This record gives sequence, C-alpha cells and structure tokens, in this order.
Amino acid sequence: MSYVIAVANQKGGVGKTTTAVNLAASLAATRRRVLLVDLDAQGNATMGVGVDKAKLKLTGRDVLLESVRPGAAIQTLETLNFSLLPANGDMTEAEIKLRDQAAGDFALRTALADVADQYDFIILDCPPALSKLTINALVAADGVLIPMQCEYYALEGLSALIDTVGKIKRVINPKLEIEGLLRTMFDPRNNLANDVSAQLLLHFPDKVYRTVIPRNVRLAEAPSHGLPVMLYDAQSSGSRAYLALAGELLRRHDGGQLLLETA
Repeated sequence: MSYVIAVANQKGGVGKTTTAVNLAASLAATRRRVLLVDLDAQGNATMGVGVDKAKLKLTGRDVLLESVRPGAAIQTLETLNFSLLPANGDMTEAEIKLRDQAAGDFALRTALADVADQYDFIILDCPPALSKLTINALVAADGVLIPMQCEYYALEGLSALIDTVGKIKRVINPKLEIEGLLRTMFDPRNNLANDVSAQLLLHFPDKVYRTVIPRNVRLAEAPSHGLPVMLYDAQSSGSRAYLALAGELLRRHDGGQLLLETA
C-alpha cells in the first residue's frame, strides 16, 4: 500500500511544486515506485517534468470527475523513473464541479485507491489555496509536507494551514498527520530567516525536517528544461538537499536506506 503525501501551503511561491517534483525524483532514485499527482490548474509540475500540458488528452480532471480510470491518464516517465497524473487548465472544471457533488471531497481518495498498490509513494502537488482540490488532497493523504520560506508572514499562514489539517483529521480523515515542515529557499545570511527558523524549531521540534533547501540557481533553472534538478545538475546544492530530504523521509517511516540507481 502506498504512502500518500500532500505537498501543501496556501501561500504561493514557497516551493511546493519544486518540492513535489524533486522529492518524487529523489524517492524514485532510491528505487521506490512513485506517482506524482499534479492538482494545480497551472500545470507547473506537469511542465516541470517535461510534459507539454497543452497537448494532454487526459488529465486529473477526467479522473476526478470519473470520466476515466486513473490508469488511463497516468503517464510513465521512463527517463525519470516515476509516473505522473498530469494537469492543465482543465482542472478548474474539476474544482467547480466537485463543489456540487455530495462526495466531492472524496474524489481523489477514491481514484487513488484504484492504483495505490502500484506505488510506494504518491506525491500530491496542491494548488496555492485552500481550495476544493487541496481539500481533496488532504482527505486522500496520510501526511502533509509543508514547504515554507522563513519570512515574516510564514508563521501566520502556517497556523491557518495547521488548523485546516486539524479539522480534516477530526471530521473526515483521522489518519492525517503533519508529515513535516520544510524550510525552502533558505539563506543563512538573512537574520530574519534565521529567526523564523528558530521559531519553527521551538514550536514544532519534532516536525521540522533537518534538511534545509537552499536558494540555488540550478534548482530554479531546472523546470525550464523539464527536468528535476538531480537530472539537470546532480552536483548542485539543490539536488543534494532534495536527496537528503528523501533519505530523511525514508528513515522516519521505515529506516529505509538510500539505494541509488547507478544505471
């Protein structure tokens, strides 16, 4: 059975898609079977792994609205060693129609149950809002990974998201937990970043990942080439950081060791 991780934060520009794509690639590099699910109508995760969102015939919209089974829309990305359920602007239709369905919050969980035994990890890239699609992700997930910049408004936004996770856990999905807090685009020369980081460690000592994602030019460039950073520049600090995150996540769950593909 797969472990489902929702990469979520209602604030935009904090590295959600970067984290979803590069965590998927890093887990795949440890020989885990991985599915990346793009839930954002912008389709950034889809483009970030080299798939042209304008040419898609089937997307997550079709799966969520039960037009097709998940397997029909999932693409196997041979060069990346993981699979993708893609998205484009059509996801807006799913967002709207699911609001009117009695079981609209459960659409993603129902769909993923059809393929759960085929993957070790399913990574959900959520939209930058607490939307119906984000709620679907939280209902389907086992854990929530929260990427966040260490800046002035970060803690306020974090409190709102944690409240939402708590409500989903109490009412709909009792297995849901905060998987971890990930400090992204971190610059240790910035005093405010260090102060916010210290606050996170003080208030959430068991939830903050030891791994810190640095500001890194190669990490920022990789999506324009349709590649995770480890395939764009494996020696970059961004690549090493996401591989470290994958290792930390695996050790948290099963003591798993990194079995890197060398072929």
